[in-house]
Amino acid sequence: MSGEAVPAGRTRGQRMLDGIEKIGNKVPHPAMIFIGLCALVIVLSAILAAFDVSVTYDAAEPAPVPVHEVYDGGTDYPSNQVPPVSNYDHPYEIHQETTKIESLLTGDGIRFIFTSATTNFTNFGVVAVILVAMVGVGLAEEAGLIGALIRKLVRVAPPGSLTFIIVLLGILSSIASDAGYLVLIPLGAVAFMSVGRHPLAGLAAAFAGVGAAFGVNVLITPVDGIITEITNEAVALVKPGESINLTANLYFGIASTLFLAVVITVITERMVEPRLGAYTEVPEVEDVTEAEISVEAEGRGLRFALYGLLVVAVAVSLLSFIPGAPLRNPETGSLFDDSPFMDALIFIIMLLFLVAGLCYGAGANTLRGTSAAMEAITKTFAGLGGLIFLLLIIAQFIAYFNYSNMATIAAVKLADVLEGIDVGPLWLLLGLILVTLILDLIIPGVIPKWAILAPVFVPLFLRLGIAPQTVLAAYRIGDSPPNVITPLMVYLPFIVLLTQKYKKKSGVGTVVSLMMPYAILVAVAWVVLFVVWYLIGIPLGPGAPVDA
Repeated sequence: MSGEAVPAGRTRGQRMLDGIEKIGNKVPHPAMIFIGLCALVIVLSAILAAFDVSVTYDAAEPAPVPVHEVYDGGTDYPSNQVPPVSNYDHPYEIHQETTKIESLLTGDGIRFIFTSATTNFTNFGVVAVILVAMVGVGLAEEAGLIGALIRKLVRVAPPGSLTFIIVLLGILSSIASDAGYLVLIPLGAVAFMSVGRHPLAGLAAAFAGVGAAFGVNVLITPVDGIITEITNEAVALVKPGESINLTANLYFGIASTLFLAVVITVITERMVEPRLGAYTEVPEVEDVTEAEISVEAEGRGLRFALYGLLVVAVAVSLLSFIPGAPLRNPETGSLFDDSPFMDALIFIIMLLFLVAGLCYGAGANTLRGTSAAMEAITKTFAGLGGLIFLLLIIAQFIAYFNYSNMATIAAVKLADVLEGIDVGPLWLLLGLILVTLILDLIIPGVIPKWAILAPVFVPLFLRLGIAPQTVLAAYRIGDSPPNVITPLMVYLPFIVLLTQKYKKKSGVGTVVSLMMPYAILVAVAWVVLFVVWYLIGIPLGPGAPVDA
């Protein structure tokens, strides 16, 4: 059977994943699933509200600023990970808050359902991010630039290192927030297929790098500033005047980046790829243009693309690196802290791919005139219709879930249970990782969870002699691995759409079964690294010991 061939002698683990895939793909279309989940949240919110379910807890929030009153629905940032830093440019404050279940079947709840539907979708920033990014990426792909770059990468990469390179680039992509999801995951699939390997293995490796290891990097990322500020506000509850800095987890982040790149590479090559078997299916990707390009034309196109890339890079540099440049923070002059440059990363990436794609098309003669370029972009958008409809439904579900406060109450209840357990510090740290892993399935965002958990656990561990940077490192571990399997990860529909290019009968079950080994084994391996690090007592960053 085309595309379905599997090696004989399936292991028990492979058969289990096959079963997950089979069952997962038999469920209704994802849009119908989320419609059902919307109905479930509505009914469950009414039941829990009738029992007056509520919690009181300390929470970290930005200092209040004057704003007009609006419904607090949906989300206004692009991914399930990092809102723009400009959303967090006010000092955090710790205050006690009582949250109760809000019923969606009251007068206010019904008004919310009817009046917020449009804003839930327009504020669901992942839609805009995908559309903006795909202008450049889609044109570059249609022009043949993506395929040419992959072939170049394959030629220059050391033999056997392709998987590791893709995974490492995926982990490092967190510096640019959503770019990894939109660029590297499709590239991973194409790169593997270009060397005769299963494209879904390449897709999975890139997805694991981008999502399952999101919490670390070899550089300081925008999210580091936000969660460090939340941590410091929690520290001030018991030790006013003390704080940690942005580099408090830097050593651990660098080591974790390299370690997880190796772990994900091994999982891909030893588990995921053997289970997929040989790839024989004809992908739903038109590659006729590239087949007609000569080596000379491709080389000329790549040179033109490089020239275009350099022009854009120089222009962006002039707008960013010169003191007082427009893309710097107009008040502080910072290039990275709450700056237009960081907020414009997706647009800059789109511009890079757009110009490089146009230049490649001109050099390789694959885009003949502006009409061909417009047709390439239109074709890309046409293929996103089903995805946009699905995101419309998901936006409503997330808005209803947020409105009901069920996720917040679940997080606080789990934190209370863990806080009350009388065990040693290391076991409590492991408990924090477990609680975070569970919560990440329903609250994928790195910041909302930490705003709830930090005021509980940072003071608790400080009293036990455990430094806040150690608590933060433990939180990072729990926050990332479930990203690749949770249905609330906003890029999951995009990943499903990509898998269907290479395996026509793919669905959510395909993606979940593909990524389950990463979610489990990355978490286990990362916990082992953390325990060894903690027991040896290696500093987590410059001047940041594991003990307070």
